[in-house]
Amino acid sequence: MVTTTDLPPRPAGARPPGRPLSSELSEQLVAVAVEILADEGWGRLNSDRVAARARAGKAGIYRRWPTMAALARHALSTAPLVELPADSGSLRSDLCELLARWTRPLDRAERAAASLVGAARHDDDLRAGLEEALVRPLAGAVRELAAREAARGRELPHQRVALLGSAVQALWWQRYTAFGPAPMSTAQVEQLVTDVLLPIVEPAQLPPG
Repeated sequence: MVTTTDLPPRPAGARPPGRPLSSELSEQLVAVAVEILADEGWGRLNSDRVAARARAGKAGIYRRWPTMAALARHALSTAPLVELPADSGSLRSDLCELLARWTRPLDRAERAAASLVGAARHDDDLRAGLEEALVRPLAGAVRELAAREAARGRELPHQRVALLGSAVQALWWQRYTAFGPAPMSTAQVEQLVTDVLLPIVEPAQLPPG
């Protein structure tokens, strides 16, 4: 007789045995999770609320995601938080386009992500979700803007590009954690780029002596 302890362990992340999972229900559960996170916050995301809104069984949730943090991490991957702008011909214009979201209120996906920032300090899944959905794409976008500038004949020092990426990321976190910030005007975004970001890669020359 084979006992449960004799069965080979299921690989991490493998789907439990049973009927194939419905992709339509999966999408519905994720949409509900995003809605709860965006409108009510991480503290209100639980299997009872998700199941009730999706009109699904809790077992269907846990067949897909072992925890609410795993569900939230998956939900973060469903909508882009960083959009790489088209090449506009200059680093200044590219940075302004990268920050174009700042002229609009946080959308639903951004509000969902913002609700996880504090809790992510204490949860590996949430932290990994923000890393995958925001930190890496943002760093990649800044590197791409620097590569465009290099293709225009102006190579930026690696250290300066890394510092620019850190500054952009810090500004992004500030946008997420400042409660109810009013959108900036296009002129304000342009001033932010000119006065704060460009000087990082265009340091002022010190006078001789």
